[in-house]
Amino acid sequence: MAQCVRSTLDPLRTPKSVTRTVSVKTPAFASGKAQNQQEGRPQLSLDDLVTSNRKGEVLGTIKDSLSNCLSETNLLETVPGLKSRIRGKVRDIYDAGDYLVLITTDRLSAFDRNLASIPFKGQVLNETSLWWFNNTQHITPNAIVSSPDRNVVIAKKCSVFPIEFVVRGYVTGSTDTSLWTVYNKGVRNYCGNELSYGLVKNQKLPANILTPTTKAADHDVPISPNEIVERGFMTQADFDEASMKALSLFEFGQRVAKHHGLILVDTKYEFGRSSDGSILLIDEIHTPDSSRYWLAGSYEERFQKGLEPENVDKEFLRLWFKENCNPYEDEILPAAPAELVTELAWRYIFLYETITGSRTDIIPTQEPIHDRISRNTRQTLSSLGQL
Repeated sequence: MAQCVRSTLDPLRTPKSVTRTVSVKTPAFASGKAQNQQEGRPQLSLDDLVTSNRKGEVLGTIKDSLSNCLSETNLLETVPGLKSRIRGKVRDIYDAGDYLVLITTDRLSAFDRNLASIPFKGQVLNETSLWWFNNTQHITPNAIVSSPDRNVVIAKKCSVFPIEFVVRGYVTGSTDTSLWTVYNKGVRNYCGNELSYGLVKNQKLPANILTPTTKAADHDVPISPNEIVERGFMTQADFDEASMKALSLFEFGQRVAKHHGLILVDTKYEFGRSSDGSILLIDEIHTPDSSRYWLAGSYEERFQKGLEPENVDKEFLRLWFKENCNPYEDEILPAAPAELVTELAWRYIFLYETITGSRTDIIPTQEPIHDRISRNTRQTLSSLGQL
């Protein structure tokens, strides 16, 4: 995200001219005081992912929507008044004068490139972030002004720190910058963190750690806190405040996830400065794109047996690409199998509904998604006086 915003309205409130609403159930954690109600609650299992009745309800719609994904946008041709577009890995960002229009597409990004388009992914990512933004305002102000469409948010402009705040609770991962990859290569000081010898893959760290990276168009680069300040990316005071927010958000996210039978393994946050000088949380938060989730109920037994944790994120598709090609170097990648694309779409839905306690609307439609978001965005920008 190239620019950020300050929240001035209810982040889940849409303008009156837009009929869409986002259903939210505020958890007991919103006050910041977690209540561990896991005892007596059924533990999630892989069967919940594979054989749940809900999966049967949405699977057909997912399959029917494989050819109706939002892979690219060009609102410059369909929404008057937009000035420019920045194409991100997943989000397209449009300049709308006083505001930014952020479109969450269905593109799946990993290994610094796009791997596939996943039905309903953009919608679910957008709604997941909206839920978390709404429920973390006790930790930090967020970036959202309104959400006129399932795939869209409108935000106010401001500046962004060129650092991604990656927070980790476990030694795991398969990408070049993942903690397990670098640890397995012998690195024992990573982004300013001293790592003890003898750690094994998927082991819980003694404490959560921050492993920042620079934001780059092609490849994020790990960086230490001292380097961030010395190279002028952030002042010490700004870095300290953003770091505190990132660690607090992650700890809160872990408690919410645990309450629902999940482990929030790692994630990333982005921050920016508003026109009044305050530091704000921007971009996405705790989505399966930016985060790794495991099933808590089976983690310990599988870890003791040296088995991979049961995950609820895109790791299984990342591993498929690593097994079938070199995703960093091959110019052309194989097409992701339709059954894996369908499974991943379901996992995004499953995770959203498990954490929020609300059902997302998986609605089959013949209308191209681009037409819908163009119409809804025009209406909202008009109501905000931008058209």
